[in-house]
Amino acid sequence: HASCEDYRAGAGIDLEHDEADLERKLECPVMALWGKDGFVGRHYDVIAAWKERARNVTGRGVPGGHWLPETAPEETYEALNAFLSR
Repeated sequence: HASCEDYRAGAGIDLEHDEADLERKLECPVMALWGKDGFVGRHYDVIAAWKERARNVTGRGVPGGHWLPETAPEETYEALNAFLSR
């Protein structure tokens, strides 16, 4: 049930909240990871998209698709560990 509510909010109230915050940017460090072989990696400039919402963005595509901890566990761990150790 909760996952359905999350999708429902994403098509409704979340859009309103996002619009209200468009002029504000996150000040905290943000790391984006994505599967470079998946849909996101093939169709989006992830870093550019996050730079629209945050000031301090790092990240990279890792081998695989949607579920990074399963398809690229070592690369995911290394990236998270490096980011969280800063």
